[in-house]
Amino acid sequence: MLKNIAYKNTKISYTDSGEGNAIVLLHGFLENKKMWQEYVHLFSRQYRVITIDLLGHGESDCLGYVHTMEENANAVQEVLASLKIEKAIILGHSMGGYVGLAFAELYPKNIQKLVLLNSTSKEDSAEKKLNRTRAIKAVKQNYVSFVSLAIANLFSENNRTRLADEIEKIKEQALKTPLQGIIASLEGMKIRKDREVFLHENRFPVLLVLGKKDPVLNYEDSLSQIEDTTVELVLFEDGHMSQIENKEELKPILQEFFGK
Repeated sequence: MLKNIAYKNTKISYTDSGEGNAIVLLHGFLENKKMWQEYVHLFSRQYRVITIDLLGHGESDCLGYVHTMEENANAVQEVLASLKIEKAIILGHSMGGYVGLAFAELYPKNIQKLVLLNSTSKEDSAEKKLNRTRAIKAVKQNYVSFVSLAIANLFSENNRTRLADEIEKIKEQALKTPLQGIIASLEGMKIRKDREVFLHENRFPVLLVLGKKDPVLNYEDSLSQIEDTTVELVLFEDGHMSQIENKEELKPILQEFFGK
């Protein structure tokens, strides 16, 4: 069921489906909660599934000119508090994973497990920060071109033809993201903290899902963050969109992790 709450006088849109232990699904940059529909249908048979539009995405409003990961995490907690959910499994794709880690730092008693789906605990490198600044300039110059190219570049090259219809649907949704939401999120990701320590402290179970041909995250660099940790690792041969590129393989993996 689609619902809204007010966080700092800003609308946050979410859905709430099913009963049982709570699972919160957080989308990535330029995405929104609609991307999870298949997963909601599957998981809500056994769990209470919450999907949330992060700040400046989907049907959630913008809040200022920088959407920090902490601000997004606070908004997530506001939704959970309104639903009287004290503890949840957090699954975050890409930017949603950054928010999940911020949530773990701010609300350690409220997180049960964490899935980092094509995401990382590391802060942006100097080069990546520069690229985000360039991205801000590019989206100001040509919004449609930036969004279209950004979405296609999330997939491994061999999947861009195979999943052409799916990519077009994602582009349609991405093009609904307001310019301010895009810029504020880029600014927020650029200044996010390094939270690799959470993968080493064993505070809660963590599952890391990576694509070997991910055009966004360096595969070897992503592996280095979980050396000498208890983090469970799942590897796919494709890109940054494992929830789509490797959908059928991913579903049972997530179900097993949730049920442990």
